Amino acid sequence: MPISKSDHYAVLGVLRDATQEEIKRAYFEAAQKLHPDKNVAPGETELFLEIQQAYEVLSSPQRRSQYDATLPPDLGMNTLVKHQVFFSRPNLVKLNEPQLVYVLVEISQRDETEKIPTPPLNICLVLDRSTSMQGEKLDMVKAAAIQFIRSLRPQDIFSVVAFSDRPEVIVPASLQMDRAKQESRIQMMKPFGATEIFQGLEAGVKEVRHGLDPSRVNHIILLTDGHTYGDEQASLELAEQVAQQNIGITGMGIGNEWNDIFLDAIASRTGSSSSYISSPKDIQNLLVKKFKALANTFADEVILEFKQQDGVQMNYAFRLQPEGGPLTVEPQMRLGPILQDAPLHFLIEFVVQPSALKNETIALLDGSLKISIAARPTPVPPIRLRLTRDVKTDAAPSPPPTKVLRALSRLTLYRMQERAHTEVEVGNYESASRHLHNLASHLLSQGEQQLAKTALLEADHIERMHNWSAGGDKAIKYHTRALLLNSVKEKEQ
Repeated sequence: MPISKSDHYAVLGVLRDATQEEIKRAYFEAAQKLHPDKNVAPGETELFLEIQQAYEVLSSPQRRSQYDATLPPDLGMNTLVKHQVFFSRPNLVKLNEPQLVYVLVEISQRDETEKIPTPPLNICLVLDRSTSMQGEKLDMVKAAAIQFIRSLRPQDIFSVVAFSDRPEVIVPASLQMDRAKQESRIQMMKPFGATEIFQGLEAGVKEVRHGLDPSRVNHIILLTDGHTYGDEQASLELAEQVAQQNIGITGMGIGNEWNDIFLDAIASRTGSSSSYISSPKDIQNLLVKKFKALANTFADEVILEFKQQDGVQMNYAFRLQPEGGPLTVEPQMRLGPILQDAPLHFLIEFVVQPSALKNETIALLDGSLKISIAARPTPVPPIRLRLTRDVKTDAAPSPPPTKVLRALSRLTLYRMQERAHTEVEVGNYESASRHLHNLASHLLSQGEQQLAKTALLEADHIERMHNWSAGGDKAIKYHTRALLLNSVKEKEQ
């Protein structure tokens, strides 16, 4: 859907109250993407000139003021994306104690938006080939990588990096590759050495950067079965760097020995998540599922930018869909993608202090949603996100929306296992067992008998052995996380 040439703010993809620094940054980002030296697609030179014109007007305070006077009222309407907000409570109460408020935000493509083609991919598989991968695990990884190659479209860039204590580029980043030759190279992979994840990630990033293009979905999929030692901080710093280039990293852990907290941290820094593969035979299904999601991208990234409000703390944030996972709470939160058939849903927990309740209305959050659509050459106008509640002397009698109740019910299960993990880490084994018993009771009430049984067995194991069983912690963590995604699907039925 074309942008009206009269709306310079929409052309640059900024709000009307954007600062001069925000306007300057938006111009350089758009100009870099559309500069005639890099783009020769029909119409993109005209778009570049339009962006230049918008910047010339908005970068001059005097011309901007004159231009603003000609604009109609700002209705805050985004023609590509819509959003809905649901609160756990209609108002806050004047109390001398902290109060919790939960907010569910849904972001999706507008139904009336003309079909935007899915963007081409630039994908690198980073595969652990250390000695612990020998046998069925490596065989299944090879088969999955070959299946991935066979799923590629002509416009997709693909590469494969294998790593242990040193990396090797098995399939260099390329278009229109000799698939038979590359499949043969994958089949020849042999296990050796120890696990050093940074080595693999760094090599994978180099391959993705060879084909780095804002009009593509640029992504790394890391598969490993083990711990890395001594390079965790370097890996996290690399993840933060590539996030600035809109490169995502998905972590996939095979078996029971890998570090789920570490993989979650790497992935969440880029707006992605980690997955648990309990059995090697599931590797191929999970990779196929991931490829379909990447190939079905509508918006490749959504970022929430906000300023902390006095007396209000964003205590916790969790993405429910399209991939469940905790979100890193920071002034620029990477929320992940919007898919063609799967909106982005995330839940925020706010803690409101009594000092913030002096006025009749409280602002929980004042920020904006910045959306990147790789298949669209021009910037997407951001969405203003203001979350406010009235402050009254009494609580309103209306119950929370059903959507929020369902999400909270499932999130409670996930957070119970989080608390059990915390108690085990500090040696409070009886407390950890109680959390798992409570989790089992809630699971049974929701019809999740098998997972409830797993939680009870794990509670008994922790009491006896003062530790989690092999894989027990990951099974409970990732299965309760999956329930959150199921709750979203129930809401949409």
